[in-house]
Amino acid sequence: MSLVNRDFSALLSPIRVGGVTLANRLVMGSMHTGLESHPERYDTLGRFYAARAKGGAGLIVTGGFAPCHAGRMRDEPATFERPDQVAAHQRITGPVHAAGGRIILQILHAGRYGYHPAIVAPSPIKSPINRDVPVELTEDAILATIASYANTARLAIAAGYDGVEVMGSEGYLISQFLAARTNHRTDRWGGPLAARARFPLAVVRAVREALGEGPILSYRISALELIEGGLDDAETAWLAGQVEAAGADCLATGIGWHEATIPTIAGVVPHAAFAPATRRLKEAVAIPVTASNRINLPADAARLVAEGTADLVSMARPFLADPDFVAKVRTNRADRITVCIACNQACLDHYFTGQVIGCLVNPRAMREAEFIDATAASRKRIAVTGGGVAGMAAALEAARRGHDVTLYEAAAEIGGQFRQAAKIPGKEDYGLFLTGYRRQLEDAGVQIRTGAAVTMEALARGDYDEVIVASGVVPRALDIPGGDDPRVVGYTQVLDGSVAAGARVVVIGGGGIGHDVALYLAAGEDRGAPTVAGFAAHWGIGGARRPHAARRRVTMVKRSPGPFGRTLGKSTGWILRQELKDYGVRQVAGARYLKIDAAGLHIEVDGKAEVLAADTIVVCAGQEPARSLADLLEARGQSVHVIGGARLAGELDAKRAMLEGAVVGNAL
Repeated sequence: MSLVNRDFSALLSPIRVGGVTLANRLVMGSMHTGLESHPERYDTLGRFYAARAKGGAGLIVTGGFAPCHAGRMRDEPATFERPDQVAAHQRITGPVHAAGGRIILQILHAGRYGYHPAIVAPSPIKSPINRDVPVELTEDAILATIASYANTARLAIAAGYDGVEVMGSEGYLISQFLAARTNHRTDRWGGPLAARARFPLAVVRAVREALGEGPILSYRISALELIEGGLDDAETAWLAGQVEAAGADCLATGIGWHEATIPTIAGVVPHAAFAPATRRLKEAVAIPVTASNRINLPADAARLVAEGTADLVSMARPFLADPDFVAKVRTNRADRITVCIACNQACLDHYFTGQVIGCLVNPRAMREAEFIDATAASRKRIAVTGGGVAGMAAALEAARRGHDVTLYEAAAEIGGQFRQAAKIPGKEDYGLFLTGYRRQLEDAGVQIRTGAAVTMEALARGDYDEVIVASGVVPRALDIPGGDDPRVVGYTQVLDGSVAAGARVVVIGGGGIGHDVALYLAAGEDRGAPTVAGFAAHWGIGGARRPHAARRRVTMVKRSPGPFGRTLGKSTGWILRQELKDYGVRQVAGARYLKIDAAGLHIEVDGKAEVLAADTIVVCAGQEPARSLADLLEARGQSVHVIGGARLAGELDAKRAMLEGAVVGNAL
């Protein structure tokens, strides 16, 4: 995997979509931001999208806005249905156009996926991801809903949008009409596919009439449904042709329903894994087709366009991670891109827990107004001790303000825990992120000194005005009889290769690190790079699921009662739990650790004693702040800023660490 491709000409070439010429083929795809229902904060949305327009995105698609009350995602006013809402939306479109960009509004009716009391659907069938049963739409309600799409389209043009996107994929209302799984109607809106497609095609025709010729009408279509009872490839190709005939200017592809039990955008999905599905649609229509899902590298995007798989490429989270993605490609700085690591921690997980989205690797995302870009009034000499993500973020922001920054790291390479995380299956992109970020640090003039722990003497010689301590954490020791057994090792020793784990491994700890280490050990260090074929076979795309072959017998054990994985990310935790299950990893909760001896780890669960035989016992049982240097500096009267794990260890939190580093570095 590489950030570099010598020929991006296909990706950077203009394209005509409807009556609009786009400057290039890269689209910032739609994603919920958490601000769609907060018009008082549309200035924030306008700045957010304008930064991506300034950075070169050929087209921006907003998060979804409901065309009517029943279509909302949540029990809050995220609709666009009244003329008095136009002025608020102009605070979004105005900044984007001032930055030279193009933006279209996505119209999304959630159907049975809505989390509020008024949900509706073609049939009263409950979604597995929603506790409520939807009300079946009547004939009159269906016609009114079609009219509401057209109304929102008219309002969007009045607000200055360059067109609209009709959300017809991922299991929302239009998908629910199309799929036999969710449409059990016996009237003219149900039955054979041609009848089930009556609703989406009526929506497209109504929206086309409302827009007139010129504005973009994009239709987001499920290139793959990934659910039983959804459309197959032939049916999807037929639908694509019908949508084109109804007046769509382009097709944007979506992958899978939200209730599908197959990952579609997480790190375990290989890059561009779903490109063949996009190619099938492109062969079915003459209008432009947009590829999407797990395309985060410019080389992959360029390849898809150059080989004719797609006309455009949609990236949502990569534009969160780096608003200047296109500008860096255009100016031969693709290796300086801040790569999206597909962690979902600050984007999807924020949205699903009622927070405004952000980005772990780009703390500025959705906080554009909170950061200062001007050169600092006085140039300072700044030392950053610790080259993990907190220290890296602090160093980059401080250097961009014009300060003289030196970054100290005891290890041979910067990156800290991220460098170890890159060894975990599904987290390979963490390494690509580090490559691009290091080059940004070098460009900003940061002096990077690795391979030796920083000393008080070195800091004194540097005569620094400010010291930022980002020395991270130290793993907590296992304090039980036999805890000093040579088979007991820390997780860092396993991940950095200094210890070779045996065939039988006990992982102590049930947090995120424990889960990652268990997966790493079960999969084996020599598992090789993920492949599209291997991913499809394992997750049962196009056939039965193929289980993993475990390289070791792994047992996880934790003191706390209850299920494992409760602290994992909402949008990715289920994947990790399933992977460990597939590898046959045993999990033991509510254990009391008694001792370690030649037989293994002795535990007691619910009053019953058990011995877990082990060749290796890996401790992932928390960590402590490594802040001794900060204490010494403060005692000497040095101005010190403690950030990241050195300030608060807890469960390692890279999102908090990068944000703290960026805020401190920018404020100096």
